[in-house]
Amino acid sequence: MALADSTLLILRLAVGLTFAAHGAQKAFGWWSGPGIEGWQKIVQGMRFQPAGLFTVASVGAELIGRLLLAIGLFTPLAATVLIGQSVVIIVKVHLPNGFWNKASGIEFPLALAAGVVAVLGVGPGGYSADRLIGFGLVEPVLWVLLVIGLLGGLGAYAVTRVGPATRPATEQR
Repeated sequence: MALADSTLLILRLAVGLTFAAHGAQKAFGWWSGPGIEGWQKIVQGMRFQPAGLFTVASVGAELIGRLLLAIGLFTPLAATVLIGQSVVIIVKVHLPNGFWNKASGIEFPLALAAGVVAVLGVGPGGYSADRLIGFGLVEPVLWVLLVIGLLGGLGAYAVTRVGPATRPATEQR
């Protein structure tokens, strides 16, 4: 059991902290990221309206959700949010570029999303905050959360497919 728990810890840390770093780029401009104002302009340019709400939601999912995943706290709930965020990232941003990461395709975000789905299905393991506090959900509820994450991501993507295209405020006349 110690090997399985150790490998789940490594998976949670790798996936969770990688996404948290992406969230920090968006929120704080770290590691050559756009910062919150730059990210909001990007979100608006992708036709997410209201842009402010989607900016906060995406940064919150990446920072808070990923950190919860990394420490294994409320793991099924964090995974649900991260699955939804991953669907948006894959479908809206990377899918038009094909598969390979070299061309900004889906390869990298798909691998991270698969890691999140694996943790949702298997659980956070013994080396997790959930194990310490006795938090866990039964399998039928995990299936429901998986579907909610997938449909939530598709619903957020659908928001960008309706209504007129808008330009960022700096480009409007």
